[in-house]
Amino acid sequence: MLKRELKINFKSFIITTIILISLFLLVYLMYPSIVKSNNIEMLNEMLKVFPKEILIAFNMDISAIDSAYGWLKTEGFVFVLLVIGCYAGIIGSNILSKEENDKTIEYLNSLPIKRTTIVINKAIIGLIYILLMILIIAIFNYFCLLISGSFNHKQFFFLSMTPIFPSLVIYFLCLFLSTLTSKNKKMLGISIAIVLISYFLHMLSTISESVEFLKYLSIFTLADIRNVIVNISLNPIIVIISILLSLVFLLLTIIRYNKKELI
Repeated sequence: MLKRELKINFKSFIITTIILISLFLLVYLMYPSIVKSNNIEMLNEMLKVFPKEILIAFNMDISAIDSAYGWLKTEGFVFVLLVIGCYAGIIGSNILSKEENDKTIEYLNSLPIKRTTIVINKAIIGLIYILLMILIIAIFNYFCLLISGSFNHKQFFFLSMTPIFPSLVIYFLCLFLSTLTSKNKKMLGISIAIVLISYFLHMLSTISESVEFLKYLSIFTLADIRNVIVNISLNPIIVIISILLSLVFLLLTIIRYNKKELI
């Protein structure tokens, strides 16, 4: 069963990974010409007129963008969080519900395995692909940064881990929500909406202290990139919360799937 699921979800994994790698490759190829010209001075002058809230939202107040690594700490990881978050949501909403849409659920039910085992096996596959994508992107960026110039290796290591926490929560949340409906297309829309709304709330929370509470409604708060950039460490509370939320949603998925009438 694990081998079958790995094969089914391999195509979407490759496409998403290639998109991310292509973006970063483009940046690494372009940045040397940018920093060696007057463009970087013009860019710095332009950033001075940006509202402070915008700079904070993209971490540009604590990280310069005069190098490829500087860009990675700002806009780069924003893109990583969004793309991997969307991928986690899509695979979470699809990995269980597609069996009903493809009418293959009868085959699974005919096998001598419990529904709990089906959920766990499918959850493991999604988990493998999400972690593997994050690992591949991290390795690619690491070797490109070695060529591009000096950077803080410890800081980069922790930064590369930050997408794990929001992505896992998004994945298991969408996995649970997929058991509440049999409409696969509807769940795909919901999963993307969860990611985009969550990120929008996270961005809003940086604008003013009056709306700072919104960060507690955003899954992307679990990325905690600013803390990693400033303190070069992971907040253990963030890690624990991410793991607990993931386990809770997995447990809810198992309970709901065991009670669900499969068609």
